[in-house]
Amino acid sequence: MLDVRRLRILQHLAAYGTVAATAEALHLIPPAVSQHLAALQKEAGTPVVEKQGRTLRLTAAGELLVAHAETILAELAAAESGLAALQSGRHGIVRITAFASAARTLIAPLWQRLVDTDAAPALALRLSVQEPEDALDELRKRSTDLAVVHSYTVLPRSFPASCEQAVLLEEPVLLVLHPHQADALGLAAGQSADLSRLAHLPWLTPGPETSCYEMIQRACGAAGFVPDIRARCSDFSVLAALVAAGAGAALIPRMALPDTTAFLSLHPLVHPVSRTIFTVSRAGTGKHPDLRRVLELLHAPAPPHHATDQR
Repeated sequence: MLDVRRLRILQHLAAYGTVAATAEALHLIPPAVSQHLAALQKEAGTPVVEKQGRTLRLTAAGELLVAHAETILAELAAAESGLAALQSGRHGIVRITAFASAARTLIAPLWQRLVDTDAAPALALRLSVQEPEDALDELRKRSTDLAVVHSYTVLPRSFPASCEQAVLLEEPVLLVLHPHQADALGLAAGQSADLSRLAHLPWLTPGPETSCYEMIQRACGAAGFVPDIRARCSDFSVLAALVAAGAGAALIPRMALPDTTAFLSLHPLVHPVSRTIFTVSRAGTGKHPDLRRVLELLHAPAPPHHATDQR
């Protein structure tokens, strides 16, 4: 019979890649991990890992076991969640990993709502700000409980099969200009803009390590040009400040705009690009009362973050 603890170790090895990293994640010593893997191979009756240089890689049998382990561990997580739900008054810690603008506009208000609505003992949150790819990796490695990630219409995102995701909201990507620049282009406040007419503009973008940068490259490419990038910064508030200073144009998701947009001219796109925000958790864990409470608050209707004045 296969030992569930050893299946968990194999699943961690698949996620972390090395025995040393797996041992550290599980608070074990590397020899203990190796011993459990050897025992699992005996239980399986076939090798589940094999050496590749100085590292180990999963065999076909190992990959098969990991696929089943994901289902088994999800069911165990659901059972643990059910037991936790039977215990009244129990509050714990929910670890959240979110990208920066979601942390500012979604997680900060969530924190306040928990303070305002929950009686002691209060549910505790732990927040880490990461790009979506890193957030999903943290979820896969079980270093976080909930990932808040995004996907663009021009840059779809795939999700791990062992996770459950739900759409939180959808928002447009807006062209952001200095008002004088918009006037020179004949664009009234809020008027739709055709990117193909803007190839001559200097552009301000996030860093190339972000999916937002790739979104801009694809949107401009579909409009027939490669953007002339004058500044790169992965903080959209910095890009908005540079636009307000007359440094160039930017494409910014609505939620990432600063609270004050009085010195900016905002324009939807003739060929719209939108960003979808998802909550992602490991299969089975969403039933845990603490995580369920966080998800309920996140998905509850909230007033718009930005005013309608676009200039």
